[in-house]
Amino acid sequence: MQNFFERARYQDSPLRMVSDFLRIQDDLEAAKEYERMRFVGYVLEIGYDKVTIITSDPYKIAVGGVPRGSFLIMVPDNIGDLPPHFTLLRVRDTAETPLKREVQQTYFELHKKSMPEIDRWTQGELQWGALETSVLGMFYPDPRDENKVAFSGDVNNVVSAHRYKIYSPDQGLLDLIVNGLVSQTNRWSLGRLRSTECELTFDELEDSDTPVNISVNDIKGFRTALFGKTRLGKSNIVKLIVQSVIESTRDDRSVGQLIFDVNGEYANTNEQNIGIKEAYPETTEVYALTQRASTPSSPLRLNFYEQPESCIKVLSGFLSQDRQMSNYIRSFGSVTLPSVSEIQALPQGERDRLIRKLHTYWAILHRAGFESNTTRLQGLDLRGNNATTFNPHYSVRLREAAYAHAGVDIADPPRNLEELASELEVIANYRANAPRNAVPLRSTGTSGEPIFDSDDIALLDFLSPQSGTGPGILRAYRGYHSPTAADFEGDIMRLLDNGMTVILDLGSASDEIRQYFSDMLSRAVFRHQEAKFVENRLQNHYIQLYFEEAHNLFPKDNDNFTGVYARFAKEGAKFHIGMVYSTQSPSTINRELLVQTENFFVGHIPSKDELRTLTNLQVAFEDVQQDIMKSRSPGFMRMITFSHRYIIPVQARHFRREES
Repeated sequence: MQNFFERARYQDSPLRMVSDFLRIQDDLEAAKEYERMRFVGYVLEIGYDKVTIITSDPYKIAVGGVPRGSFLIMVPDNIGDLPPHFTLLRVRDTAETPLKREVQQTYFELHKKSMPEIDRWTQGELQWGALETSVLGMFYPDPRDENKVAFSGDVNNVVSAHRYKIYSPDQGLLDLIVNGLVSQTNRWSLGRLRSTECELTFDELEDSDTPVNISVNDIKGFRTALFGKTRLGKSNIVKLIVQSVIESTRDDRSVGQLIFDVNGEYANTNEQNIGIKEAYPETTEVYALTQRASTPSSPLRLNFYEQPESCIKVLSGFLSQDRQMSNYIRSFGSVTLPSVSEIQALPQGERDRLIRKLHTYWAILHRAGFESNTTRLQGLDLRGNNATTFNPHYSVRLREAAYAHAGVDIADPPRNLEELASELEVIANYRANAPRNAVPLRSTGTSGEPIFDSDDIALLDFLSPQSGTGPGILRAYRGYHSPTAADFEGDIMRLLDNGMTVILDLGSASDEIRQYFSDMLSRAVFRHQEAKFVENRLQNHYIQLYFEEAHNLFPKDNDNFTGVYARFAKEGAKFHIGMVYSTQSPSTINRELLVQTENFFVGHIPSKDELRTLTNLQVAFEDVQQDIMKSRSPGFMRMITFSHRYIIPVQARHFRREES
């Protein structure tokens, strides 16, 4: 009667299957149907962190094999009145038995005598062995709700080894082990459980049909890392994560996603893989530098006039690809320009020198054929009070001397870019050819400082070089520019707020272009979410960012890990910003970001040093290092998420559109 009430007490608990499982094993043992049992062996030695198992070949064959990395459960030999529970073990390696020397001696004698057969008694002795396992923790009924499962990373008691039995879990228990701790809401199937790379089995393995689920609740607002060699499935995992968010938030549109697609593999469909845009055209928008006929997209461009501080670095990156470039081009590439906002923040009397630098840069772009929007530039109001934006305000003495040197009448102050470029060319030629101590080239103040510093000279020499093409060399990069490009930032923020997935197709861009867009839009997302946080408008809305080749954005050097990416790592969760980043090597990623990362998906990594970096930050990977180094099957990953308390080996399914 007491057993009846105990069973009734946990009849709605997932752990009831433990009691049912053990009762079935007892019945099979009583009927001597050993080949149908899931029994693996007994405990030889037990500790809080490690358990050594004594097992036999028939036991291992009966359960389809016991590969390294597979899960086993340890239960008391007689649970009795205890609540249903079990200790979870992971197989690490073979272990020595107390009879190791005797067994080796027997083998030696057998082979020395070339015995064709082993007698039954000897065979029975030799088939016994031992396995070393790690203690992952314990499943037991939640004390606050006995119909729910609780898990602890330790065990609360250890008794004598002879009081335990070891079993290989069946399908139901495997599902509990793999998915029992994952939230039931926003759950998504990533693939199937795969204990080992080798798929040659003694019998059909129980884990072959066990799904591996993740919860979108563990992705949105969290940091997720993907590591492993290229071409082994990282991008497919990213697509599955993107898909899980789209499908799980289809009704409430509570998560917007922004993907920095450095190779164009997420935006576009190719012979091997379908793109996200084709799979989900109604919820995906693509912005592309290079339009592709097969993928509808909006143009992605820079505004070289309005973002001078970053765009001159982009131009410098383009020019640096030519190792034979002239000195005046190299000098231009080293110039640092202020941002428009920096100029506007200065007192009126301190703006002129910086505005002249910006004017010379604008003149270079104009001469290179970069289209401009005069109304927008005039609206920047660099000097305030709606003063003329294109007048550099050089002194009358300098203008008179420069125009006289050129042999032309002095012009009116510039009112547009063409007049500005013409005047600056006159100034540039005068500066380059006038006597070194010409009075107009120095300040009229008591200091007598030169009017032009090194950056001014580099810009003027590039605008009007003594030899060479000057601005003409920049014509090849006009395709990256649009005079209205600043508008797309606001459009993307609106799309993200509406739960859309936005892909930036940067497949044809240089590293500088990729860096520019990543920095600009990352800062925009952070400002956007921070403002919503301050105004209490975040509610349940999240933005998820996806970064490929993350080592370029999150460098290993702690001194370089500043700005928006550091804030993502430290403050992103507060502002409902999540990030998914992937790269080949953990050691190339800044430690600060790794420490803050909750979810890991790890494919093949051949280096012990790289794995040491990973295990120093996430000790759960310690048990599976050998498997990570040896396994190279595409899509075969070891994962741990915020919900999972231990590593799960998963064979990810191939990304495709889910049918409603």
